Amino acid sequence: MSAMGLESIDHSVQLTHVWINELDARLRWDNKARSYRLLRTVLQALRDWVPVNEAVDLAAQLPTHLRGVYYEHWRPATTPTKHRSKADFVARVDHAFVQDPIRNTAAAIAVTLQFLTTKISSGELENIRQSLPADVRVLWPDRSEAA
Repeated sequence: MSAMGLESIDHSVQLTHVWINELDARLRWDNKARSYRLLRTVLQALRDWVPVNEAVDLAAQLPTHLRGVYYEHWRPATTPTKHRSKADFVARVDHAFVQDPIRNTAAAIAVTLQFLTTKISSGELENIRQSLPADVRVLWPDRSEAA
């Protein structure tokens, strides 16, 4: 592998750490592994809640390392998932935190979505938000509310 290829990998890992550190600070958890798990779970839930074309467009805006995590175990033929309510979304996140439950899962999801609002282009953000059911969309503020 060329040195340029390794630099690209290093940059992706570094950028992923920046994202996780920023999310961890927003959550005030002081637990980067837990913040990473939340980010991974929310991204994968979003991936499964929106149409395939929107899921792919969202992935294109993620750092390479997170894009791999995002696509892990994805089955495009089964998306969007049939059960797409806010309660289902929250339950999916709760399932990832059975061993160390989140005190207020909906609030943690909202913080994560607000964080993603600062990372995703406004056009893609609006496409994703509009692809979500209305009761899930209330967790994700528009760009003006996230600033």
